[in-house]
Amino acid sequence: MHFGRLEDLRVDHDKTQIEIAQYLNLNREVYRRYEKGIREIPVWALLKLADFYQTSTDYILGRTDHPSPPHA
Repeated sequence: MHFGRLEDLRVDHDKTQIEIAQYLNLNREVYRRYEKGIREIPVWALLKLADFYQTSTDYILGRTDHPSPPHA
């Protein structure tokens, strides 16, 4: 599964793959594979990125077009 929104969010926040990989404590190549859909993103990384970008996991996964996280 391709997670194009990962790249879009990263670019919109003026971050590099290296910066996001470091934030996740990963090698850049591992993160690149998440962005390109070569490797499935683990839940812990998805949650951490949703917090970082202040969006919902559903938005990152393409299940909604609304980037705002749901309000409790």
